[in-house]
Amino acid sequence: MNKLVLLGAVWVAALSAAEHGWAQTDNYPMRPIRIISPFPPGGSVDLVGRLLGARLSEMLGQQVIVDNRTGASGTIGTELAARAAPDGYTLLVNTLPLVTNMFLFSRISYDVVNDFAPISLLTSSANVVVVHPSLPARSVRELLHLARSKPGALNYATAGAGSNPHLAGELFNHLGKVNIVAVHFKGGGPALIATMSGEVGIAFGNMAEASNHVKNGRLRALAVTGTKRSVTLPDVPTVAEAGLPGYEFVGWTAMLAPRNTPRPVIALLNDRIVKILRSPDQAQRFTERGFDVIASSPEELGAHLKSEVTRLGRVIKERGMKAD
Repeated sequence: MNKLVLLGAVWVAALSAAEHGWAQTDNYPMRPIRIISPFPPGGSVDLVGRLLGARLSEMLGQQVIVDNRTGASGTIGTELAARAAPDGYTLLVNTLPLVTNMFLFSRISYDVVNDFAPISLLTSSANVVVVHPSLPARSVRELLHLARSKPGALNYATAGAGSNPHLAGELFNHLGKVNIVAVHFKGGGPALIATMSGEVGIAFGNMAEASNHVKNGRLRALAVTGTKRSVTLPDVPTVAEAGLPGYEFVGWTAMLAPRNTPRPVIALLNDRIVKILRSPDQAQRFTERGFDVIASSPEELGAHLKSEVTRLGRVIKERGMKAD
């Protein structure tokens, strides 16, 4: 009898806690929401976070703040998000290093598949191969020829070890059978600044970051890394059609929350984010900046992350890439 009473008390307590949790989500959000961007301001991840955050503020009736917590190729901000309270008030916007860092660093304190609740795969975008105007290469073929004639003498800027530009550059090295040396910076913005100043000759910059600098003549675009030309730079060929068959690199951005964030909160955030991304005016804003809108379900993002763990893990191991 005592056991039955105890079990009944436990059941009532659990039911009460569940009802309390649902009551909390009914009023969500009741205070400002923080989106952690683990990269510096001015990069593609930061831009996606700010574009979404501004509209989420309007739709949710609470301020949405982008909090740049940079360092260690994005691991500092990502670990902070993984340890945050699972209450819907701390979110994470991230890109490929969310997956690649688990292979590049000997130890990280989070697991991309098990420590986060997927919300939505937001966008995808190709990178663009850009060079300083003084570099004597006006095409991919000329760049490959120059790199082969001076092995190890050329360098390219990345947004950090394992970042999208780093992976794009190593794929270029691998398929082109060249050795252009990676120089790591703390974000895509600093990497492009170094390329524009001539400190580094080449970059595999995100379209959203690099296109304006191409248009104003501070950088020269040789090719885009996707399978098709970009509407942002329609006269620039793909890497494959410009002289390196089989090359393809497309990045992505995703929104996540800490594990155990209530399902109703995840569903609400996904609903609002998808509506923002698919609205004609917002979709146009993203397209103009070189992003292709995806706006997936949480389940689709979860499946995508598992697939990327397999795909990117194989590339990193084959190239022997390490960050520490």
